[in-house]
Amino acid sequence: MPSRTTRSLKHEYSLFLEQEIENYKESIPRSAILAIGDEAAQRLSANSQLSLTEMLMCEEVDRIIARRLRLPAFPTWKKKRIRLHQEMRRPEHWGMKESDALVRTIGSEAGTLGSVLVAGETAARSALFLAANGCDVTAVEIESEAVQKVMEAAVQAGLSERFHPLADGLNQFTPDGPLHAVVCTHAALDSLSPLDRARVLAVLQSATMDGGIHLVETILAGSAIDELRATYVGWDITVEPSGSSQVFMARKEILGPLVSH
Repeated sequence: MPSRTTRSLKHEYSLFLEQEIENYKESIPRSAILAIGDEAAQRLSANSQLSLTEMLMCEEVDRIIARRLRLPAFPTWKKKRIRLHQEMRRPEHWGMKESDALVRTIGSEAGTLGSVLVAGETAARSALFLAANGCDVTAVEIESEAVQKVMEAAVQAGLSERFHPLADGLNQFTPDGPLHAVVCTHAALDSLSPLDRARVLAVLQSATMDGGIHLVETILAGSAIDELRATYVGWDITVEPSGSSQVFMARKEILGPLVSH
């Protein structure tokens, strides 16, 4: 499980510049890149105090591209980034509502949580919302073709260090650290065999810290709720309606300290 990190706005700005410049380089033909290189060489050769090194050439090429793209200076970018960070904390930014179970439960505690696992068809949206609110999120069960698009959105939002998509399925995931919460669609669990489903849930329950939350979304009426209740013995369980489906939530019991006599 990747460790939670705090990143300065200066570092975010550097990543923003790097991404924009690289995107531009990939969008133009090689001949255009060579032309920019010639321009950079001319600019550097005009300064007799500089030695024409490969590093200086690369830096000058990037400066030329940044000017062409009219990329904002740090103070301007910082103001926009702070406003965006505030906006991204809102569930509506990700197409969610304050009344959604994820927002009311895990979302309300996100600022105090650490590592969260999100799995299923809505993983990208839920993961980015929780990352924007301070969680370190690992997302599995995202379609491979969507991973790049989601990662680009995370980079643009400054969330790439808090958002970690995995192409492996839920049955391939093994936590390497404690989890504070698990958000999973019922479809992701239902796609597993009964044996794999029981094993996966046992692993995730064991990795979850005391007081942690498991949320299983969009469960249609049937025996699935009863199966989950039987799997989460000893957890505090609630089931809430969500349109034509249900949301299952279980909070792990907080064990008090052992008292010796």
